[in-house]
This record gives sequence, structure tokens and C-alpha cells, in this order.
Amino acid sequence: MGAGLAVLNAGSSSLKCSLYALDGDALAPAWKGQVEGLGTPQARFEAKDAGGAIVDSYRWPEGEAPAHADAVAHLLDFLRESGGPTPVAVGHRVVHGGTRFAEPVRVDAQIVAALEELVPLAPLHQPHNLAPIRAIAAAAPDLAQVACFDTAFHRSQPALAQAFALPASITERGVRRYGFHGLSYEYVAHALPKVDARAARGRVVVAHLGNGASMCAMQAGRSVASTMGFTAVDGLVMGTRSGALDPGVILYLIDELRMDARAIERLLYRESGLLGVSGVSSDMRTLLASDAPGAKLAVDLFCYRAGRELGSLAAALGGLDALVFTGGIGENAAGVRARIVDGGTWLGLELDPAANARNAQRITTPDSDVPAYVVPTDEELTIARHTLALVEK
Repeated sequence: MGAGLAVLNAGSSSLKCSLYALDGDALAPAWKGQVEGLGTPQARFEAKDAGGAIVDSYRWPEGEAPAHADAVAHLLDFLRESGGPTPVAVGHRVVHGGTRFAEPVRVDAQIVAALEELVPLAPLHQPHNLAPIRAIAAAAPDLAQVACFDTAFHRSQPALAQAFALPASITERGVRRYGFHGLSYEYVAHALPKVDARAARGRVVVAHLGNGASMCAMQAGRSVASTMGFTAVDGLVMGTRSGALDPGVILYLIDELRMDARAIERLLYRESGLLGVSGVSSDMRTLLASDAPGAKLAVDLFCYRAGRELGSLAAALGGLDALVFTGGIGENAAGVRARIVDGGTWLGLELDPAANARNAQRITTPDSDVPAYVVPTDEELTIARHTLALVEK
């Protein structure tokens, strides 16, 4: 069926994958799939074509707990046998590019080594991002690979927006604000001119709200400030991540509760956020449907923190021309959007409840001084575009 491009997005226990058919410079979705439950006997893979029909469903033999390399092996077999487009390259989401990588790069052994050095900056993400890169290099060494970085979009931020008030001996080691979800923000920046060309040229706050959540201030499509900083645990309340935290809390946990680094890491990344506050779930849908007091508190705190950060980012921009929601919660949770928009009336936002309830593209009234939009994100397409550009070079 001709040539194509594959995109992989690896998590700790999952591997998302997409295949695009190449038609000149155009990218047409062929199928999307995901391996879930990596490292467990429940692991399974399912892929659906652009119309939603299942094109492959696979479970590993009983007793096996496949790792990322096993998932990649199955994907390569499926790609060869499916009769679909033949990948000429694979694009990967890599969370951290450090200070060196400000744009996507073709991968070789030296690049992998350089990215390995960044593991201390993203210990819960970077190793999983690199695992499929290594697996493909071993199984299909002639297949071109491209790394696309979640931090790269934010490299346009002013130096002051990236700085911590720490001694130079520490900041020179790379301790600074990086920002994440850059591939999502880049997609929104690319899509926004077709939604509101005037706003796209101006001051926009984009709220990427999902299990991982952050917000970004953009001026003319370029990142000016973001809620995530040195790590992807900073900023907003998230599914299981705490968001912004007084550093003194960490000292208290060490001194009074005798927690070590790994215990604190587990607390901040996996046991806090919506899950920790609610005691019910990390899933916003479950919390919105729950009558439990903890669930209400978790939703209240999520919306409150987002509202505060909206004000902070508007201040960094010197005003606001549009607010954009994206991500799983941002695209689907009308109640959450309503509370954040209603909290921004002082910025000129005026919610249209009916439009918001039906997930319309514009969710503010025609008379609203500042419009708010819902723009579904597509990080995989952003990666595919970068991969195609580098392969063509």
C-alpha cells in the first residue's frame, strides 16, 4: 500500500502507536493502537483503523509479562503482515530534551546516549521513552527513527521564565524550568489560526487538562510561560500527581515522617492529585459522578488551581485574547470548563452554558470580550509531521 510513518508514545505500562500513510507531503491516518498492561500477564494490544474498525487484537501467551521490547516486536510483525503502509521512519515522543535538544532530531547511538544522561531529570518517563527506540534499533537497524521532545516547544520562553532562585552552582547543572506537554501545545498553536486567526497572533492561554495537566501562555504561537517546571509534577493538580508544592513540605516529610527519596517520589507522582485528595479515583469522570465529599473537594481544588494559574499566565502575557481547552478533561468535561471560565470573568470571559454543554468549538457568548475554545489535540500528528520533515531532509 505504499510508504508510511509510524509514531510511538511509550509510557511505563503502555505503548501508544499510530500509522500514517504518505501521499506526497500529506499524512493520512491508517490506524491507531495501544499496548496496555506492559509488565503484567494482562497485557494486550488492539489497533483500529480510521473508521474505528478493529484491525488487530492480540494477547500474549498465558503467563508472559511482555516488556517494551516485546511490544515493539509484535508491532513490527503486525506492520509487516498487515498489508498496510510500510513505515520508512518511526517518530517517538521523548519527554525530556534538556538544554541541548530544542527541536526534533534523527536518532543514532550518540543521541540515545545523550538522552540517557537526561534520565535523572525525568526518571519516571525518559527510560520508557528510550526503551522502544533501543528495541527498534536492535530489531530493524535500517529503519530511521526521530525523537520529538515535550520540552522543545518551551525553549522560546524568556530566560527569566525559566529561572529558579538558586545558586549558579546548581542551575548550571540544568536545574531550571523546562515545561512539558510541548507537543500538544505545538499542535494547538498550529491549529488555532483556523479557529481564530486574530487570537492566534495574540495572547493565548492553553489548558492541557488530562491525567497529566498543565497550562501554557503563548504569544503569537510561541511559549512564554508554563505551569510545569523542572519536572512534570509541578503546577496544576493532576490525576495522581500533586502539582505545585511548598518545598518545605518535602523537608517535613523527610524530617518528621522519615520518608526517603523513593517514598516521596511515589507519594508525589502516584498517590497524590485527584486520587490522593478524593480517596476515590484519579479519573475526573468518576469524581464528577460521585457524591463523596472527597471527590467534590478534589474537583474543587483542580478547578481552583487552574483558575489561579490562568490569572498568573495572563499576567505573564500582559492580558488575554483567548483561552483554549484541550486534553481529555479539557475536551470532554463541560463542568470543569464552566468553572474555570466562570472564574475568569474578570479577564473578560463570559460562558455560553449551552455551547459548553454540547462541547462546541467556541464555548463563550458572542459578546464575550475574550473567547474560549475547545481544540482537540493530536500529539501523534505533530510527531508525524516532524518525522516526515526530517526524513525528507
